Amino acid sequence: MPMVLILSLTGAIYLFKPQIDRWEERGFRNLPTLGAVAPDAQVDAALAAWPGASFHSYRLPEHPGDAAMVHIALPAGEGGQAMRDVFVSPQGRVLASLDPDWRIMDVVQKLHGQLLIGKPGSWLVELAASWAIVMILTGLYLWWPRGRGAAGVVWPRLSAGRKLLWRDLHAVTGFWVSGLAMILLLTGLPWADVWGSAFKAVRAEMGWVKGAQGWTTGGRVAGDADHAEHDHAAMMASGNGSAMPSVSINQIVRQAHRAKLDFPVVVTPPGQTLPFGGGVTSGWAVRSDTQDRPRRVTLVYDAMTGRRISTEGFADKHVIDRVVGYGVAWHEGQLFGIVNQMIGVVTALMLITLSSTGFMLWRRRKPADRLGAPPPLLSPPQRKMVVRVTLCLAVFLPLLALSLGGIWLLERLVLRRIAGLSHWLGLAVAPKSH
Repeated sequence: MPMVLILSLTGAIYLFKPQIDRWEERGFRNLPTLGAVAPDAQVDAALAAWPGASFHSYRLPEHPGDAAMVHIALPAGEGGQAMRDVFVSPQGRVLASLDPDWRIMDVVQKLHGQLLIGKPGSWLVELAASWAIVMILTGLYLWWPRGRGAAGVVWPRLSAGRKLLWRDLHAVTGFWVSGLAMILLLTGLPWADVWGSAFKAVRAEMGWVKGAQGWTTGGRVAGDADHAEHDHAAMMASGNGSAMPSVSINQIVRQAHRAKLDFPVVVTPPGQTLPFGGGVTSGWAVRSDTQDRPRRVTLVYDAMTGRRISTEGFADKHVIDRVVGYGVAWHEGQLFGIVNQMIGVVTALMLITLSSTGFMLWRRRKPADRLGAPPPLLSPPQRKMVVRVTLCLAVFLPLLALSLGGIWLLERLVLRRIAGLSHWLGLAVAPKSH
Protein backbone atom coordinates (compact mmCIF):
# COMPACT_ATOMS: atom_id res chain seq x y z
CA MET A 1 0.00 0.00 0.00
CA PRO A 2 2.73 2.58 0.79
CA MET A 3 4.46 1.78 -2.51
CA VAL A 4 1.23 2.15 -4.48
CA LEU A 5 0.66 5.53 -2.80
CA ILE A 6 4.19 6.71 -3.63
CA LEU A 7 4.02 5.53 -7.24
CA SER A 8 0.53 6.99 -7.73
CA LEU A 9 1.44 10.42 -6.33
CA THR A 10 4.78 10.75 -8.14
CA GLY A 11 3.30 9.32 -11.33
CA ALA A 12 0.43 11.82 -11.25
CA ILE A 13 2.94 14.68 -10.87
CA TYR A 14 5.16 13.39 -13.67
CA LEU A 15 2.20 13.37 -16.06
CA PHE A 16 2.55 17.16 -16.13
CA LYS A 17 6.27 17.30 -16.89
CA PRO A 18 5.91 19.71 -19.86
CA GLN A 19 3.83 22.15 -17.82
CA ILE A 20 6.06 21.92 -14.73
CA ASP A 21 9.22 22.33 -16.83
CA ARG A 22 7.73 25.48 -18.36
CA TRP A 23 6.82 26.77 -14.88
CA GLU A 24 10.35 26.07 -13.65
CA GLU A 25 11.69 28.01 -16.65
CA ARG A 26 9.13 30.81 -16.40
CA GLY A 27 11.82 33.42 -15.76
CA PHE A 28 13.50 32.56 -19.06
CA ARG A 29 10.46 33.01 -21.31
CA ASN A 30 8.79 35.90 -23.15
CA LEU A 31 11.97 38.01 -23.23
CA PRO A 32 12.67 40.97 -25.57
CA THR A 33 13.99 39.92 -28.98
CA LEU A 34 15.52 43.25 -30.02
CA GLY A 35 19.25 42.85 -30.53
CA ALA A 36 19.14 39.05 -30.65
CA VAL A 37 22.46 37.32 -31.34
CA ALA A 38 23.29 34.11 -33.21
CA PRO A 39 23.35 30.69 -31.47
CA ASP A 40 27.16 30.52 -31.53
CA ALA A 41 27.32 33.76 -29.51
CA GLN A 42 24.90 32.26 -26.97
CA VAL A 43 27.09 29.16 -26.66
CA ASP A 44 30.19 31.34 -26.23
CA ALA A 45 28.44 33.33 -23.50
CA ALA A 46 27.58 30.14 -21.60
CA LEU A 47 31.16 28.83 -21.84
CA ALA A 48 32.59 32.22 -20.81
CA ALA A 49 30.45 32.13 -17.64
CA TRP A 50 31.99 28.76 -16.73
CA PRO A 51 35.72 28.89 -17.65
CA GLY A 52 37.05 25.49 -18.68
CA ALA A 53 33.58 24.06 -19.39
CA SER A 54 32.86 22.14 -22.60
CA PHE A 55 29.83 22.46 -24.87
CA HIS A 56 27.55 19.43 -25.19
CA SER A 57 24.22 20.52 -26.65
CA TYR A 58 22.01 23.49 -27.51
CA ARG A 59 18.24 23.42 -27.00
CA LEU A 60 16.35 25.64 -29.40
CA PRO A 61 14.00 28.20 -27.81
CA GLU A 62 10.40 27.08 -28.04
CA HIS A 63 9.32 30.62 -29.01
CA PRO A 64 11.32 33.58 -30.36
CA GLY A 65 11.35 35.38 -26.99
CA ASP A 66 12.54 32.38 -24.96
CA ALA A 67 16.07 31.79 -23.74
CA ALA A 68 18.19 29.09 -25.33
CA MET A 69 19.39 26.30 -23.06
CA VAL A 70 23.08 25.41 -23.43
CA HIS A 71 24.04 22.09 -21.85
CA ILE A 72 27.65 22.14 -20.67
CA ALA A 73 30.08 19.98 -18.70
CA LEU A 74 31.92 21.81 -15.92
CA PRO A 75 35.64 21.28 -15.38
CA ALA A 76 36.45 18.22 -13.30
CA GLY A 77 36.81 19.05 -9.59
CA GLU A 78 37.14 17.21 -6.32
CA GLY A 79 33.64 15.77 -6.65
CA GLY A 80 34.12 14.77 -10.28
CA GLN A 81 32.61 16.46 -13.31
CA ALA A 82 29.11 17.90 -13.33
CA MET A 83 26.66 19.14 -15.95
CA ARG A 84 24.74 22.40 -16.08
CA ASP A 85 21.76 23.71 -18.04
CA VAL A 86 22.69 27.33 -18.78
CA PHE A 87 19.92 29.66 -19.95
CA VAL A 88 21.04 32.42 -22.31
CA SER A 89 18.82 35.32 -23.39
CA PRO A 90 18.24 36.16 -27.07
CA GLN A 91 20.81 38.98 -26.61
CA GLY A 92 23.48 36.54 -25.37
CA ARG A 93 23.26 37.30 -21.65
CA VAL A 94 23.53 34.39 -19.19
CA LEU A 95 20.38 34.45 -17.06
CA ALA A 96 20.85 31.45 -14.76
CA SER A 97 21.96 27.82 -14.63
CA LEU A 98 20.31 24.69 -13.23
CA ASP A 99 21.74 21.34 -12.20
CA PRO A 100 19.92 18.92 -14.57
CA ASP A 101 20.05 16.11 -12.02
CA TRP A 102 18.15 18.20 -9.47
CA ARG A 103 15.48 19.81 -11.57
CA ILE A 104 11.96 19.27 -10.26
CA MET A 105 10.87 16.60 -12.71
CA ASP A 106 14.21 14.78 -12.61
CA VAL A 107 13.83 14.33 -8.85
CA VAL A 108 10.21 13.21 -9.26
CA GLN A 109 11.27 10.74 -11.95
CA LYS A 110 14.04 9.26 -9.77
CA LEU A 111 11.63 9.01 -6.83
CA HIS A 112 9.03 7.31 -9.03
CA GLY A 113 11.44 4.85 -10.62
CA GLN A 114 14.17 4.35 -8.02
CA LEU A 115 12.95 5.89 -4.72
CA LEU A 116 16.09 8.11 -4.92
CA ILE A 117 18.30 5.16 -3.88
CA GLY A 118 19.43 3.83 -7.26
CA LYS A 119 19.27 0.18 -8.29
CA PRO A 120 17.86 -1.16 -4.96
CA GLY A 121 15.02 1.34 -5.31
CA SER A 122 14.36 0.14 -8.85
CA TRP A 123 14.09 -3.43 -7.55
CA LEU A 124 11.63 -2.36 -4.83
CA VAL A 125 9.49 -0.48 -7.36
CA GLU A 126 9.50 -3.47 -9.70
CA LEU A 127 8.62 -5.82 -6.83
CA ALA A 128 5.72 -3.59 -5.82
CA ALA A 129 4.49 -3.36 -9.42
CA SER A 130 4.67 -7.16 -9.79
CA TRP A 131 2.62 -7.73 -6.65
CA ALA A 132 0.18 -4.98 -7.66
CA ILE A 133 -0.56 -6.97 -10.82
CA VAL A 134 -1.27 -10.03 -8.66
CA MET A 135 -3.47 -8.01 -6.29
CA ILE A 136 -5.52 -6.52 -9.13
CA LEU A 137 -6.15 -9.83 -10.90
CA THR A 138 -6.92 -11.76 -7.70
CA GLY A 139 -9.06 -8.87 -6.48
CA LEU A 140 -11.16 -9.03 -9.64
CA TYR A 141 -11.51 -12.78 -9.15
CA LEU A 142 -12.57 -12.39 -5.51
CA TRP A 143 -15.05 -9.56 -6.02
CA TRP A 144 -16.51 -10.56 -9.38
CA PRO A 145 -20.35 -10.71 -9.11
CA ARG A 146 -21.21 -14.40 -9.45
CA GLY A 147 -24.97 -14.27 -9.86
CA ARG A 148 -25.55 -11.69 -7.12
CA GLY A 149 -25.97 -8.60 -9.31
CA ALA A 150 -23.73 -5.65 -10.07
CA ALA A 151 -24.48 -3.63 -6.90
CA GLY A 152 -21.40 -3.44 -4.73
CA VAL A 153 -19.11 -4.17 -7.66
CA VAL A 154 -20.11 -1.89 -10.54
CA TRP A 155 -21.66 0.79 -8.31
CA PRO A 156 -21.64 1.28 -4.51
CA ARG A 157 -24.67 0.70 -2.30
CA LEU A 158 -24.77 4.15 -0.70
CA SER A 159 -27.72 3.42 1.62
CA ALA A 160 -26.48 0.09 2.99
CA GLY A 161 -24.62 1.47 5.99
CA ARG A 162 -21.10 2.66 6.74
CA LYS A 163 -19.54 -0.78 7.11
CA LEU A 164 -20.77 -1.98 3.73
CA LEU A 165 -19.91 1.39 2.13
CA TRP A 166 -16.19 0.91 2.86
CA ARG A 167 -16.34 -2.53 1.29
CA ASP A 168 -18.22 -1.23 -1.77
CA LEU A 169 -15.87 1.72 -2.26
CA HIS A 170 -12.96 -0.71 -2.36
CA ALA A 171 -14.63 -3.22 -4.68
CA VAL A 172 -16.17 -0.67 -7.05
CA THR A 173 -12.97 1.37 -7.32
CA GLY A 174 -11.02 -1.81 -8.00
CA PHE A 175 -13.48 -2.90 -10.67
CA TRP A 176 -13.26 0.38 -12.60
CA VAL A 177 -9.54 1.03 -12.19
CA SER A 178 -8.29 -2.49 -12.91
CA GLY A 179 -7.95 -2.12 -16.69
CA LEU A 180 -6.27 1.29 -16.56
CA ALA A 181 -4.00 0.22 -13.71
CA MET A 182 -2.92 -2.91 -15.56
CA ILE A 183 -2.00 -0.79 -18.60
CA LEU A 184 0.10 1.51 -16.41
CA LEU A 185 1.83 -1.38 -14.67
CA LEU A 186 2.56 -3.31 -17.86
CA THR A 187 3.82 -0.26 -19.76
CA GLY A 188 6.13 0.51 -16.83
CA LEU A 189 7.81 -2.93 -16.89
CA PRO A 190 10.25 -2.16 -19.77
CA TRP A 191 11.80 0.52 -17.51
CA ALA A 192 12.25 -1.92 -14.62
CA ASP A 193 15.76 -3.22 -13.95
CA VAL A 194 15.23 -7.00 -13.81
CA TRP A 195 12.25 -7.30 -16.16
CA GLY A 196 13.63 -4.68 -18.57
CA SER A 197 17.04 -6.38 -18.71
CA ALA A 198 15.41 -9.74 -19.43
CA PHE A 199 13.20 -8.13 -22.07
CA LYS A 200 16.26 -6.54 -23.68
CA ALA A 201 18.05 -9.92 -23.77
CA VAL A 202 15.02 -11.59 -25.38
CA ARG A 203 14.79 -8.82 -27.99
CA ALA A 204 18.47 -9.21 -28.84
CA GLU A 205 18.19 -13.01 -29.05
CA MET A 206 15.13 -12.81 -31.31
CA GLY A 207 16.62 -10.11 -33.55
CA TRP A 208 14.01 -7.54 -32.52
CA VAL A 209 16.51 -4.70 -32.10
CA LYS A 210 16.73 -1.94 -34.69
CA GLY A 211 18.45 1.29 -33.66
CA ALA A 212 18.93 2.69 -30.17
CA GLN A 213 16.44 1.73 -27.45
CA GLY A 214 14.33 4.78 -26.64
CA TRP A 215 13.83 4.19 -22.92
CA THR A 216 15.97 3.50 -19.87
CA THR A 217 16.24 0.21 -17.98
CA GLY A 218 16.43 0.55 -14.22
CA GLY A 219 17.37 4.23 -14.66
CA ARG A 220 20.24 3.34 -17.02
CA VAL A 221 20.68 3.79 -20.73
CA ALA A 222 20.22 0.49 -22.56
CA GLY A 223 23.52 -1.22 -23.19
CA ASP A 224 25.40 0.75 -20.54
CA ALA A 225 25.16 -0.28 -16.90
CA ASP A 226 26.68 2.92 -15.56
CA HIS A 227 24.89 5.73 -17.34
CA ALA A 228 21.69 7.46 -16.27
CA GLU A 229 18.94 8.55 -18.66
CA HIS A 230 20.66 11.81 -19.53
CA ASP A 231 23.84 9.79 -20.05
CA HIS A 232 25.89 12.50 -18.39
CA ALA A 233 28.84 10.24 -17.67
CA ALA A 234 29.10 9.28 -21.32
CA MET A 235 28.67 12.88 -22.40
CA MET A 236 31.47 14.06 -20.13
CA ALA A 237 33.77 11.26 -21.25
CA SER A 238 33.16 11.63 -24.96
CA GLY A 239 34.66 15.09 -25.38
CA ASN A 240 35.02 16.54 -28.86
CA GLY A 241 37.01 13.73 -30.40
CA SER A 242 36.15 14.33 -34.06
CA ALA A 243 37.66 16.96 -36.32
CA MET A 244 36.51 20.55 -35.84
CA PRO A 245 33.41 21.01 -37.98
CA SER A 246 33.54 23.60 -40.73
CA VAL A 247 29.76 24.04 -40.50
CA SER A 248 28.76 26.38 -37.65
CA ILE A 249 25.94 25.79 -35.19
CA ASN A 250 24.18 28.80 -36.73
CA GLN A 251 23.64 26.95 -40.00
CA ILE A 252 22.48 23.79 -38.21
CA VAL A 253 20.01 25.74 -36.05
CA ARG A 254 18.55 27.34 -39.18
CA GLN A 255 18.03 23.88 -40.67
CA ALA A 256 16.54 22.67 -37.39
CA HIS A 257 13.99 25.50 -37.48
CA ARG A 258 13.05 24.55 -41.03
CA ALA A 259 12.53 20.90 -40.00
CA LYS A 260 9.72 21.98 -37.61
CA LEU A 261 10.32 19.23 -35.06
CA ASP A 262 8.38 18.94 -31.81
CA PHE A 263 9.82 20.80 -28.80
CA PRO A 264 12.24 20.24 -27.14
CA VAL A 265 14.64 20.27 -30.11
CA VAL A 266 18.28 19.67 -29.18
CA VAL A 267 21.36 20.24 -31.35
CA THR A 268 24.39 18.09 -30.48
CA PRO A 269 27.81 18.84 -32.00
CA PRO A 270 30.04 16.20 -33.62
CA GLY A 271 31.89 13.94 -31.20
CA GLN A 272 29.29 14.04 -28.45
CA THR A 273 27.21 11.17 -27.08
CA LEU A 274 23.51 11.08 -27.88
CA PRO A 275 21.07 10.07 -25.12
CA PHE A 276 19.49 6.61 -24.76
CA GLY A 277 22.56 4.78 -26.04
CA GLY A 278 22.51 6.59 -29.39
CA GLY A 279 26.31 6.47 -29.58
CA VAL A 280 28.77 9.21 -30.48
CA THR A 281 27.61 11.29 -33.41
CA SER A 282 30.05 11.91 -36.24
CA GLY A 283 28.07 14.91 -37.49
CA TRP A 284 25.71 17.53 -36.13
CA ALA A 285 22.66 15.80 -34.64
CA VAL A 286 19.28 17.51 -34.39
CA ARG A 287 16.71 15.56 -32.42
CA SER A 288 13.24 16.05 -31.01
CA ASP A 289 13.08 14.85 -27.39
CA THR A 290 9.30 15.18 -27.10
CA GLN A 291 7.69 12.78 -24.62
CA ASP A 292 5.22 11.81 -27.33
CA ARG A 293 7.58 9.06 -28.49
CA PRO A 294 5.90 8.41 -31.88
CA ARG A 295 6.75 12.00 -32.88
CA ARG A 296 10.48 11.79 -32.08
CA VAL A 297 12.89 12.36 -34.98
CA THR A 298 16.69 12.50 -35.16
CA LEU A 299 18.42 14.23 -38.07
CA VAL A 300 22.19 14.07 -38.66
CA TYR A 301 24.06 16.65 -40.77
CA ASP A 302 27.55 16.27 -42.20
CA ALA A 303 30.02 18.26 -40.08
CA MET A 304 31.97 19.52 -43.10
CA THR A 305 29.22 20.27 -45.63
CA GLY A 306 26.02 20.69 -43.59
CA ARG A 307 24.21 18.18 -45.82
CA ARG A 308 21.67 15.96 -44.12
CA ILE A 309 23.06 12.43 -44.09
CA SER A 310 20.46 10.51 -42.10
CA THR A 311 16.93 10.71 -40.74
CA GLU A 312 15.58 8.35 -38.08
CA GLY A 313 11.96 8.51 -37.02
CA PHE A 314 9.58 6.35 -35.05
CA ALA A 315 8.58 4.37 -38.14
CA ASP A 316 12.21 3.29 -38.62
CA LYS A 317 12.27 1.39 -35.32
CA HIS A 318 11.41 -2.28 -34.87
CA VAL A 319 7.72 -3.00 -34.32
CA ILE A 320 8.45 -4.12 -30.73
CA ASP A 321 10.12 -0.77 -30.00
CA ARG A 322 7.16 1.03 -31.52
CA VAL A 323 4.71 -0.89 -29.31
CA VAL A 324 6.78 -0.05 -26.24
CA GLY A 325 7.08 3.56 -27.43
CA TYR A 326 3.31 3.93 -27.58
CA GLY A 327 3.09 2.40 -24.09
CA VAL A 328 5.75 4.74 -22.69
CA ALA A 329 4.01 7.78 -24.20
CA TRP A 330 0.71 6.64 -22.65
CA HIS A 331 2.39 5.95 -19.29
CA GLU A 332 3.86 9.48 -19.25
CA GLY A 333 0.52 11.04 -20.28
CA GLN A 334 1.80 12.44 -23.57
CA LEU A 335 0.26 10.17 -26.23
CA PHE A 336 -2.73 12.43 -26.93
CA GLY A 337 -2.37 15.54 -24.81
CA ILE A 338 -4.46 16.72 -21.90
CA VAL A 339 -7.01 13.88 -22.21
CA ASN A 340 -4.22 11.34 -21.65
CA GLN A 341 -3.02 13.35 -18.63
CA MET A 342 -6.51 13.48 -17.12
CA ILE A 343 -6.98 9.72 -17.57
CA GLY A 344 -3.65 9.23 -15.79
CA VAL A 345 -4.70 11.48 -12.91
CA VAL A 346 -8.02 9.65 -12.51
CA THR A 347 -6.18 6.32 -12.51
CA ALA A 348 -3.76 7.56 -9.83
CA LEU A 349 -6.60 8.90 -7.66
CA MET A 350 -8.48 5.60 -7.94
CA LEU A 351 -5.35 3.64 -6.98
CA ILE A 352 -4.95 5.89 -3.94
CA THR A 353 -8.61 5.27 -3.06
CA LEU A 354 -8.16 1.53 -3.55
CA SER A 355 -5.15 1.44 -1.20
CA SER A 356 -6.79 3.67 1.42
CA THR A 357 -10.06 1.73 1.53
CA GLY A 358 -8.11 -1.57 1.58
CA PHE A 359 -6.19 -0.37 4.62
CA MET A 360 -9.42 0.70 6.35
CA LEU A 361 -11.07 -2.65 5.64
CA TRP A 362 -8.06 -4.51 7.05
CA ARG A 363 -7.89 -2.26 10.11
CA ARG A 364 -11.59 -2.67 10.91
CA ARG A 365 -11.41 -6.49 10.62
CA LYS A 366 -8.03 -6.97 12.27
CA PRO A 367 -8.12 -8.97 15.56
CA ALA A 368 -6.46 -7.21 18.47
CA ASP A 369 -3.81 -9.89 19.02
CA ARG A 370 -2.96 -10.77 15.41
CA LEU A 371 -1.80 -9.21 12.19
CA GLY A 372 -5.18 -9.96 10.74
CA ALA A 373 -4.55 -12.33 7.85
CA PRO A 374 -8.05 -13.32 6.66
CA PRO A 375 -9.14 -16.97 6.80
CA PRO A 376 -9.32 -18.80 3.45
CA LEU A 377 -12.66 -18.04 1.82
CA LEU A 378 -12.20 -19.79 -1.51
CA SER A 379 -13.29 -23.31 -2.31
CA PRO A 380 -10.54 -25.83 -3.21
CA PRO A 381 -11.16 -25.46 -7.01
CA GLN A 382 -11.01 -21.68 -6.68
CA ARG A 383 -7.79 -21.89 -4.67
CA LYS A 384 -6.24 -24.05 -7.38
CA MET A 385 -7.19 -21.46 -9.98
CA VAL A 386 -5.60 -18.66 -7.94
CA VAL A 387 -2.42 -20.73 -7.55
CA ARG A 388 -2.28 -21.46 -11.30
CA VAL A 389 -2.74 -17.79 -12.19
CA THR A 390 -0.10 -16.69 -9.68
CA LEU A 391 2.41 -19.26 -10.94
CA CYS A 392 1.78 -18.19 -14.55
CA LEU A 393 2.44 -14.59 -13.55
CA ALA A 394 5.62 -15.66 -11.75
CA VAL A 395 6.96 -17.04 -15.04
CA PHE A 396 6.78 -13.56 -16.59
CA LEU A 397 7.61 -11.52 -13.47
CA PRO A 398 11.04 -12.58 -12.14
CA LEU A 399 10.92 -10.61 -8.89
CA LEU A 400 7.47 -12.00 -8.13
CA ALA A 401 8.88 -15.52 -8.52
CA LEU A 402 11.87 -14.73 -6.29
CA SER A 403 9.71 -13.17 -3.60
CA LEU A 404 7.23 -16.08 -3.68
CA GLY A 405 10.06 -18.56 -3.24
CA GLY A 406 11.62 -16.50 -0.46
CA ILE A 407 8.32 -16.12 1.40
CA TRP A 408 7.56 -19.85 1.07
CA LEU A 409 10.99 -20.81 2.47
CA LEU A 410 10.79 -18.25 5.27
CA GLU A 411 7.33 -19.43 6.30
CA ARG A 412 8.20 -23.14 6.09
CA LEU A 413 11.60 -23.01 7.79
CA VAL A 414 11.19 -20.19 10.32
CA LEU A 415 7.82 -18.54 10.85
CA ARG A 416 5.74 -21.67 11.48
CA ARG A 417 8.28 -22.90 14.05
CA ILE A 418 7.94 -19.87 16.34
CA ALA A 419 4.63 -20.25 18.16
CA GLY A 420 4.05 -16.62 19.15
CA LEU A 421 5.02 -15.24 15.76
CA SER A 422 3.06 -17.94 13.93
CA HIS A 423 -0.06 -17.11 15.95
CA TRP A 424 0.36 -13.37 15.28
CA LEU A 425 0.69 -14.03 11.54
CA GLY A 426 -2.28 -16.40 11.48
CA LEU A 427 -0.19 -19.44 10.49
CA ALA A 428 -0.50 -23.00 11.70
CA VAL A 429 2.33 -24.04 14.02
CA ALA A 430 4.54 -26.78 12.62
CA PRO A 431 4.30 -29.99 14.69
CA LYS A 432 7.29 -30.76 16.83
CA SER A 433 9.39 -33.69 15.67
CA HIS A 434 10.09 -36.54 18.14
